[in-house]
Amino acid sequence: MPKAHHIVSLPEKRTTSVVFASPHSGRDYSDSFLSQTVLCQQSIRTSEDAFVDLLFEDAPKHGAPFLKALAPRAYLDLNRNSDELDSALIEGAGRMMHNPRIASGLGVIPRVVASGRAIYRGKMPLTDAQARIRDIWHPYHRTLQHLMDESKRDFGEAILVDCHSMPHEAVDAISHRGLPRPDVVLGDRFGAAAHADIVAQIEDAFVSAGLNVVRNAPFAGAFITQNYGRPSRGQHAIQVEIDRSLYMNEKTIRPNGNFMALRKLIGQVTAEIAAIGRNQIPLAAE
Repeated sequence: MPKAHHIVSLPEKRTTSVVFASPHSGRDYSDSFLSQTVLCQQSIRTSEDAFVDLLFEDAPKHGAPFLKALAPRAYLDLNRNSDELDSALIEGAGRMMHNPRIASGLGVIPRVVASGRAIYRGKMPLTDAQARIRDIWHPYHRTLQHLMDESKRDFGEAILVDCHSMPHEAVDAISHRGLPRPDVVLGDRFGAAAHADIVAQIEDAFVSAGLNVVRNAPFAGAFITQNYGRPSRGQHAIQVEIDRSLYMNEKTIRPNGNFMALRKLIGQVTAEIAAIGRNQIPLAAE
């Protein structure tokens, strides 16, 4: 039986059009991968949205499915298109038109982790990259689209909440301008990926919990938000970035003393967001 690279936690009954997903919290670092990288196990985890899956794990209690990656982001990035292949890393990969993500080493098979540290000593065969995409990328996105299609079928709309975390330093520029430091950044591709009313309600859920929220800067959403956000078709996608320092020690990659409190808080936010997807009467109610 093929190894699973993602899991879906399902509610006893779907009661909301909202789908929660965590594509970057996977921490299944195989021995074979660790033997390929030049980085230590601590350094290889710096790209990981550590423990985000635990922060949002109450989603099924509120009637929403929760899709979680098991494979780590440093091995394959599910928030990239499958054709974002880095020719500086992958032998035989054709050069694409200029793509800033690939140029910085952050294609679908990342070449670097945080701070630009190289993951590998040399290049990898194209067949290895294609195998990762076949075994991890395609199954994850098939599952995600299936969950979205179920929401569309049963509720007339689908709302994807794509859950991430960000380094504390990522929002330094905002605080340096004299503005309050955000705890949460919502990305909707500057309004292109979700209806404004839905984004406003999600923002209100975080603000009501006492968290400072900004939109689209410095994170507006990448492939997932762009690909699944189709408001004109009733399919919305919002990326959520939470400051890691609120719940973890970024150096040791361990939960800090505030972890349980924030987990409880995010549980309340999750309940409010799930309720947004109950505003429309299910089409399959009879």
